[in-house]
Amino acid sequence: MRLDNSIRPIRLVLAFAFAFQFAAFGALAGPVAEQLQLRLDAADAEASAGDPDVDLGAVRDFYLGRAFRPLRIDEDGATLAARIFAARLAASESDGLYPVDYDAGFFAENLEATGPAERADLEFKLSRALLAYGRDLSAGRVDPARVDSELHIRPSAVPAEELFAAAEGVDFAAYLSALAPQSVNYARLKAALADYRRLAGRGGWGRVPDGETLKPGMRDAAIPALRRRLAAGGDLAQDAIASEAYDETLEEAVRRFQRRHGLDVDGAVGKMTRKALNVPVTARIEQMLLNMERRRWMPDDLGRSYVFVNMADFVLKYVVGPKTYLDTRVVIGKPYHRTPVFSDRMRYIVINPYWTVPPSIARKEILPKLKKNANYLAEKNIKLFSGWNASAAVLDATTIDWSAVSPRGFGYRLRQEPGKGNALGTLKFMFPNRFNVYLHDTPARSLFKKAVRSFSHGCIRVENPDEFAAMLLRDHEGWSREEIQAAIASGKRQVVTLKTSIPVHLTYLTAWVNKDASVHFRDDIYDRDKRLRKALDHLQRPL
Repeated sequence: MRLDNSIRPIRLVLAFAFAFQFAAFGALAGPVAEQLQLRLDAADAEASAGDPDVDLGAVRDFYLGRAFRPLRIDEDGATLAARIFAARLAASESDGLYPVDYDAGFFAENLEATGPAERADLEFKLSRALLAYGRDLSAGRVDPARVDSELHIRPSAVPAEELFAAAEGVDFAAYLSALAPQSVNYARLKAALADYRRLAGRGGWGRVPDGETLKPGMRDAAIPALRRRLAAGGDLAQDAIASEAYDETLEEAVRRFQRRHGLDVDGAVGKMTRKALNVPVTARIEQMLLNMERRRWMPDDLGRSYVFVNMADFVLKYVVGPKTYLDTRVVIGKPYHRTPVFSDRMRYIVINPYWTVPPSIARKEILPKLKKNANYLAEKNIKLFSGWNASAAVLDATTIDWSAVSPRGFGYRLRQEPGKGNALGTLKFMFPNRFNVYLHDTPARSLFKKAVRSFSHGCIRVENPDEFAAMLLRDHEGWSREEIQAAIASGKRQVVTLKTSIPVHLTYLTAWVNKDASVHFRDDIYDRDKRLRKALDHLQRPL
């Protein structure tokens, strides 16, 4: 449950209210209650023929506890809370949800119901809708683990009894608002979604015609279309759309667009930039909806200080309070070695680390090289051990007939020693986890210059590891940046334990809004947007 400071006291009120408010209900409270019991019995009978209905069970338990006395219907009809809720459902699109999922049209037409059966049906459906809406807004419309086996996050939905009890004795409108993520990141994306929908309502943006690469200094018939497209997206002023000249103003607008879309920022409109320009606004709106769902999966409180890696952006941020202290590029797993989404806590840093070669890499990549060159391990400063136990002996690779060793029979352990060329570079940042994923340095520095940086076997390579280490150890005596560099220069392996573990969040976001209100989009390199879209398209929730 997400609650800001002004709403949190409500929870204490609810805890006591829910415990005592139903004690004096006694017998059935009139014809609406009688019809409500019949409505629940009918729903139970329908559900018994299909899949178990968890929401229906929660609704029945709630009304059993109050002797089927209606909560949202009184002698005058629908209560104020019911009307507030119906209006919120009708406006649920603003949060990237779908009013049809909650039968919002039914409530708009039936709030004035007068007959006991009709009012009982209204009461029943309002309760069902509240459970669905509360869960969707607080924890997402789908379970991430069911969408993708690589998403290891467990959002927590608000309890059913709290949702029901909130309709009595509290500011219900404020309570409903507090169900949504309370982060500024969610609020920015929500505001941008409204802007893009208004833009779509005006016809969106036009295409930039195919043709040669457009560069500064050129004049071309396609340039006015480029100017109109950039102006529609907010990258160019509206009064600068008529000229066919590719001037400095247009170049800067193109660079701004390229930065917002994770492209090479060269100021020229080549194949990739033109492709991004011609993605329709409706597709960008859909991308926003997918990422609002992801934001609902995430906790509001990421930690007082934390490490945030957005794989789709290939960027790591180190954040303390409201300020980002480090924003650096990273290399992530290849599309067939995808880095998983999860959170854990960084506990220590290794200076001049060993690299214990994963068995899959040893079998698939190193064994074929050993078959050709028995000196390969020595050339790469890799020690060969007889096995994986602590007492395993160090072997001489040149004494082994590698031609007789099969991948299945490769039981050796390989460990690359600290030094120049070590695959982990000079620093390793450890947040022990079952995926054996960590952050580290790399000798392959040229990869950071590429716009798309998915080259690893799943771990994350950091462009500025010494600066990152200095920030993490800034309150650790004896570990200034200069002292860290001196320890690296010594060549000795050292482990530095952090005074306080730091949350690490490995995420995957393809749309977000920065503090300057610039809207950013990234390509779906791991097809996770595709899988989430499919899961949401197949979602069915009849009330």
